[in-house]
Amino acid sequence: MLKRLFLATTALLFSLNVFAGGVVDKTEPYQMMKLVSEQAFARLKAEQPKIQQDPNYLKVVVEEELMPYVNEKYAALKLLGTNLKGAKREDVNEFITAFRAYLISSYAQVLTQYTDQQVVFSPEQPISEDQRISSVKVDIIDAPRPNIKLEFKLRKENNGDWLAFDMAAEGISLLSSKQSEWNGKIRQEGILAVAKELEALAKQPIRFEAKN
Repeated sequence: MLKRLFLATTALLFSLNVFAGGVVDKTEPYQMMKLVSEQAFARLKAEQPKIQQDPNYLKVVVEEELMPYVNEKYAALKLLGTNLKGAKREDVNEFITAFRAYLISSYAQVLTQYTDQQVVFSPEQPISEDQRISSVKVDIIDAPRPNIKLEFKLRKENNGDWLAFDMAAEGISLLSSKQSEWNGKIRQEGILAVAKELEALAKQPIRFEAKN
């Protein structure tokens, strides 16, 4: 189940891609995601021969096409939450870097499960001028299995661009779940210890697994 939710997250995140020289207007979060989703999946299909030959190439694809549209710093700081109090700045910076690498590796691994899932967007909701947080609701069609409902969360930056920082799959926040998973270890062993663990996980090679 968790793998399906993570795959659905990746499917939606890849709708933030720039494909074939197209320009994405990041000041319009809903249109940004909707207009390029089909193109992003088309690129992933086109890259399959190279991916099959070298699964680690998926890390390159994620780095180049996904991460420019993710605010990993904001996400990492929200994940750390109260653990930021009294933390060393250098430890926090290392955690942010490690968290970014972990996201790249995690999304790359999940993309080995890609089987042409379809993204269906809910109607666009109005955004006020002073609104800083917005969300886009979608269904991931993964027949014959049940659809997955997602709420993708974005934050408006000072320059007017919107960047992704979290998502809720079937009501479960990705950041909240990771916070629950890592919070105890951060309290017991410190931010740096978890950062080192994430760095190790990020270095693991990408492998094809049986599709569930």
